[in-house]
Amino acid sequence: MFWILTFVFLYIPICLCAFTDNECYVINSEFFYHEGDVTIGAFFPLHIYYTGNKVPDKYMPYSFQDYHVQYKFKNYQFVLALLFAIEEINRNPDLLPNTTIGYGIYNIPYTEKNILYRAFIWHTGKINSFPNFDCGHKRKSPAILTGPSWSTSAHIGTFLQLYKIPQVTFGPFDSILNDRGQFNSLYQMAPKDTSLSLAIVLLLLHFHWSWVGLILPDDHRGTQILLDLRENMENHGICIAFLKMISGTWNAYSNAQWKNMEKIEESSANVIVIYGDITSVQGLMRHIAQLLVTWKVWVLNSSWDVDTHSDYFMVESFHGSLVFSHHHEEMVEFMNFVQTVNPYKYPEDTYLPKFWHLFFKCSFSEFDCQLLENCQPNASLDLLPRHQFEPVMGEEGYHIYNAVYAVAYSLHEMNLQQIQTQPYPNGEEKELSPWQLHPFLQNTIMRSHVRRQIATHGGGNLDSQYDILNFWNFPSGFGLKVKVGTYSLNAPQGLQLSLCEQMIQWPTGFTKIPQSVCSESCRPGFRKAAKEGKAVCCFDCTPCADNEISNETDMDQCVKCPESHYANSERNHCLQKSVSFLAYEEPLGMALTITAICFSLLTALVFVVFVKNRDTPIVKANNRALSYTLLLTLIICLLSSLLFIGLPNTTTCILQQTAFGILFTVALSTVLAKAVTVVIAFKATVPARMMRWLMISRAPNFIIPICTLIQLIICGIWVVTSPPFIDQDTQAEHGHIIIVCNMGSTVAFHTVLGYLCSLALGSYTMAFLSRNLPDTFNEAKFLSFSMQVFFCVWITFLPVYHSTKGKVMVAMEVFSILASSIALLGLIFAPKCYIILLRPEKNSCLGIRHKNHSRRNINLNLVKN
Repeated sequence: MFWILTFVFLYIPICLCAFTDNECYVINSEFFYHEGDVTIGAFFPLHIYYTGNKVPDKYMPYSFQDYHVQYKFKNYQFVLALLFAIEEINRNPDLLPNTTIGYGIYNIPYTEKNILYRAFIWHTGKINSFPNFDCGHKRKSPAILTGPSWSTSAHIGTFLQLYKIPQVTFGPFDSILNDRGQFNSLYQMAPKDTSLSLAIVLLLLHFHWSWVGLILPDDHRGTQILLDLRENMENHGICIAFLKMISGTWNAYSNAQWKNMEKIEESSANVIVIYGDITSVQGLMRHIAQLLVTWKVWVLNSSWDVDTHSDYFMVESFHGSLVFSHHHEEMVEFMNFVQTVNPYKYPEDTYLPKFWHLFFKCSFSEFDCQLLENCQPNASLDLLPRHQFEPVMGEEGYHIYNAVYAVAYSLHEMNLQQIQTQPYPNGEEKELSPWQLHPFLQNTIMRSHVRRQIATHGGGNLDSQYDILNFWNFPSGFGLKVKVGTYSLNAPQGLQLSLCEQMIQWPTGFTKIPQSVCSESCRPGFRKAAKEGKAVCCFDCTPCADNEISNETDMDQCVKCPESHYANSERNHCLQKSVSFLAYEEPLGMALTITAICFSLLTALVFVVFVKNRDTPIVKANNRALSYTLLLTLIICLLSSLLFIGLPNTTTCILQQTAFGILFTVALSTVLAKAVTVVIAFKATVPARMMRWLMISRAPNFIIPICTLIQLIICGIWVVTSPPFIDQDTQAEHGHIIIVCNMGSTVAFHTVLGYLCSLALGSYTMAFLSRNLPDTFNEAKFLSFSMQVFFCVWITFLPVYHSTKGKVMVAMEVFSILASSIALLGLIFAPKCYIILLRPEKNSCLGIRHKNHSRRNINLNLVKN
C-alpha cells in the first residue's frame, strides 16, 4: 500500500516532465568518470537528442534549433550495476588488494559517427584528439564495456581491435560478434539463445496457440531465429499467420514507414512473437503503443524496452505481454545499494540530479546544476514508478555485474603472475598494457570464475534457463514485470516449462485465456480435414466414419473400433457389443416358434385323420403309404426349423443344414413318387410290358431311398470337407454381435439347394403330365401347384438370403422352411381333408358310382344329339 501511494504522488506524465525548459535539466555532459588505480570504461545509452520540427540552425550547418533531450531513465540501472560491482570489489581485501577500480561512463549517441567519436575521447582522454597520435595520456583502462545493442558494440569493437583493447559486451548474444576473425578482442557475457525458440514454442503449445504472427529484425539475427522458430513450430504443428521483417532504420519517429503494419491489427492471430534488441524494436514498440492494440498477446525476448516518453501513449498496449528473460540469481544486496544512492554520494554523476529534480521536486542551485535544494527527505530511487526505473537488477545489469567481476579477476591473476615472474624493481608499478589481459580474461570467462557460469568464449554454450515474466501495465504506468514461470532445457521431458496461470494478467481485450487458432478445434467425434492451399493449422472438421471414433481434440485420423466394439452416437468412445442371436424370447423368434409348432400339430392332426380314414377311397387312391411318409416328413421339417432358433452350437449348426436338406429330399422324393405312381397307374392300362412290370414291382417305392441316398452323400461330403460352424456377425446389427451358424461351404449349400430344386422340377414335370388323366381322386394338379409354390419360395429365398445378415438372414431361412412345408401340407392335403371331413358322401363307393354314372349319361346325350 505504501508503494502504491508513493507511486500516485510521484507519477508525473512524461510529456510534461521529460521535456522541461529548465536549463540545468537540459544541459548534460556526455560522460563522467571516477578516478581509480585502474579505470573500466563503459558505454551506455543514457540519453538522446532529437528534433521535433527540424528547424535549421542559422549558424551551424546540418544542425537544428529545436533540439530536445530525452533521458532513458530505465537504462540508468546499467550505471548502478557498474557502481555496485566496483564498490563490492574495492571493499574485498582478497581481490585486487591495494588497487582501486574507477570508472568512466560515456553516453552512446545515435549516429555511428558520434559513437566512434566517443570511443576516441575515451581512448585519448581528450575531447579534441587525432587518430594514431599519442598526446601523452597515460591510459589506465584495462577493458571497456559496451552494449546493449550489437551494432554499437560492433562499431566500437572495430576501433578497439586496432589497439587490441579487451571489449566486453553485456547485450544479447550475437553470432557476428562471436566471429574471432572480425572481433578478436571482444567477449560476450550473455549466453546464446539456442533454446529460446524451443521455449517460445513450448509456451505456445501450453496455451494451444497454433496460429501465431512473427515480427523479426531484418538482419542475421532475425534470419537465425526465424530458422529455429520455423523448425520447432513445424515439428509441433504451429503455423505462422504472418511474417514481418523490420529494418533497423525504422526508428521511433519515421511513422510513414509503418503504414503496411496495419495488418497486425487485422490479423486473425491473437498472439504475436517479437524478437529483437532495443535498437531494432524501439520504433516498432512506439508504433504499437500509438495504435493502442489491446487485443493481442505479445511474446517478447528480454532485450526490449519502450522509450520512456512512449509510456504516455502506452495506455494498455503491452499490458499482459509475456517476456522471456535469461534466468539469473536475485541480487538482494543490489536493492539495498539502490536505496543508498543519491546525488550527494556520487557528485560526479550528472544524471542523479535529473532524477531528484524530476521526481522529488528538487530545485537546482543557482550556482551549480549539480547541487540541489528543497528536496524531499528520504528520497530514494526505489520509490520511483516502475515504468521509469526498476530497482531490481535486470538481465543486462547482471551481465554488467559479471563483466566487472570478470575483468577484476583477470587483473588479479595477471598481477599475481607478474609479481611471481617479474617483480617490480624499486617498487615501481609496471605500466598496464590492455592486450596483456586477453589470455586471463578469456580463461576467467571460460572457467566461469564469477558467481555463476556467466558465458563462454569461442563457440561454447551455456545451459539455458529462462524466466517468463508477465508485464503488468494496468493502469497505465504501473509497469511491473512479474515472474510467472520458468523454462529449463535440462529439466525432464514434459517438465521443462512451468507456469502459474493464476498470476498471469492478460491484455484488457480478453476476459479469459486468449485463443489464437486459424480454425476452431475439432472436438471428439470429428477429425481434421485439410483445406486445399491453406496452412496445416487451417482445416475443416469432418465427422468420423461409421464405427470410428476420435476421443481427443484435433485428431488427424479417426480410430476404428475393434470388431467386438462399436462407436457410440457421439463417436468418441468404443462400447462393448452385446451378444445376440435369434432367441425364442424375442418377438421374431417367438412368432416363428409358434408357427412351427402349430403347423406341426396341424400336420399331426391331418396324419391322424388319414390313419383313421385309411380305408376310405380317397386315402387309398393316392398310395396311403406315401401320404403317411409325406405327412411324417412334413412334421419333422416343421420342427427342424426350431434348430435355427436359440443359441447356436456346433451340433445345431451341422444339423440345421443337413436336416433341412435330407428332410426336404424325403418330402420331395415322396411327392415325386406319388406323381410317378399316378402316371404308371394310368399307363399300365396300355398294353406295354414295361409299364406292367413297373406297376407290379412297385418301382416308385425305390425313388425315396435312392433320392435320399444321393442327398446323404452330398451332405456327408459337406460335413467332412467344410462343415458348418459357429460364427460371429459384427456388422449386421449396430451395437450387437450376432451369433450365427456359418454354412462353411457355400458351394455345398447351393448344391443341396440345387438338388432339392431338381427334385421339385422332376415332381412338377411328372405331376404336370398327369394333371388331365381321368380319375376321381387324381391329385396331380395339386402336386404340380405345390411344386410351383415350392419353386417360388426357394427362388425368392436366394437373393433375399444373400442380401440380409444376422438374425434376419436366419429368420429368412426359417420362414422359407415353414412356407414350403405349409405349402406342401395345404395344397396336397387340404382338399383331401375337406372331402374327408366336410363331404364324406364323396368319399364312398356309392358316391363314386353316382359320379361315374352321371358322367356316362352326359356322354350318351352328347352322342344322341
